[in-house]
Amino acid sequence: MRILPLTLLILLAPSLALAHPGHDSGTFLSGAAHPLGGLDHVLAMLAVGLMAAQAGGRALWALPVTFVGAMLAGGLLGFAGVALPAVEPAILASIIILGALVALATRLPLAALVPMVALFGLAHGWAHGAEGPAQGLAVYAAGFALATAALHVAGIAMGRTLTALAVRGLGGAAALAGLALAFA
Repeated sequence: MRILPLTLLILLAPSLALAHPGHDSGTFLSGAAHPLGGLDHVLAMLAVGLMAAQAGGRALWALPVTFVGAMLAGGLLGFAGVALPAVEPAILASIIILGALVALATRLPLAALVPMVALFGLAHGWAHGAEGPAQGLAVYAAGFALATAALHVAGIAMGRTLTALAVRGLGGAAALAGLALAFA
């Protein structure tokens, strides 16, 4: 039962979400470190992968590709200084909502999931772009896009190899962690 200690760690360490390394230089590794260094990003991106695995079919590729594409667009907006309202609440909502949908094994149509995932990807991307370096944006963006895709693949792998109950448990853990982050 490894999920319980991990869940407790996540719930007891909400300050990790605010510790986003990887935006001090415009390097590929710096970009890759950003999504991996923030618990809020990791949880949401794994949840996208879990949801894609749960839904199966076209969702298996459509949800991760949509998230990454919208995230890159949001990154450009953030880098350009375009203001988006409620970015941090949207990031927290992404963890809670995606986690809850996985936990409840909700079967929404792809036509509903894609725009939702796009909105969340846009918010996460905006944070990457706004916090990103002043130089080397393209290389930095390639790093955070690849790290994000890797997290999606990890979520898909978990979703396809773990039992349905374990996947739902991970979704619930993510949603609870999102709530803890929201009230931290």
